[in-house]
Amino acid sequence: MISSSIGRAGKLILDQIVRALSFFHINPNLLTFTGVLFSFWAALHFGHGSLRTGALIVILAGLFDTLDGEVARLSGSETRFGAFYDSVIDRYSDIILLQGLMVWYARQQRLGYVVLVGIAFMGAIMTSYARARAESLIPTCKVGFMERPERIVLLIIGGLFNRMEAVLWVLAVLGNWTVISRIYYTWKEVPKERPADNHAAEASLSKRRNAVGSGLKTPSEVSAPH
Repeated sequence: MISSSIGRAGKLILDQIVRALSFFHINPNLLTFTGVLFSFWAALHFGHGSLRTGALIVILAGLFDTLDGEVARLSGSETRFGAFYDSVIDRYSDIILLQGLMVWYARQQRLGYVVLVGIAFMGAIMTSYARARAESLIPTCKVGFMERPERIVLLIIGGLFNRMEAVLWVLAVLGNWTVISRIYYTWKEVPKERPADNHAAEASLSKRRNAVGSGLKTPSEVSAPH
């Protein structure tokens, strides 16, 4: 009962903020950019060991990350570029937050945790890349349980409760496990190619290369309109 009441109150406040931003015609891309600036600010605190302060700033960055999409939907300004821009900026936010932690552990001369942050770094980047690459081959690839929202929540918990080392182990293991899960899922779901198809494709490619090397035009080039 209490948790649902808090959720309703939070949603009401968020809706009012979204309506106000839409009323003043705030560009959603500006909100996205503001969010990454907060991430840089949080990373600066992480790099100096102020983990709790950094975590609080990450919460503000997450608020802007939520607002941009809601404002775009309410104002009818959703665009494909906006979705692309938001995704790219999210990657920058992920990178800078983990780099802040890497700087902190390097300053403490804790090489093991510098390496651990690097492994978590790889998992964070490859999780999104694996999905993007897989979805160029199959309709969707959302398997795994360590995507960006989970990473951000864990970083906030680690900073607020001084449990960042434990959080990094979770990010490193589950992040890369998510990547492996997506590789396996894509391998199962991608249409299986027959050997004959592979040979035909290789023969066609070889023919085109030979034609280019000899200065001859391929049939498609001959028939193509100019």
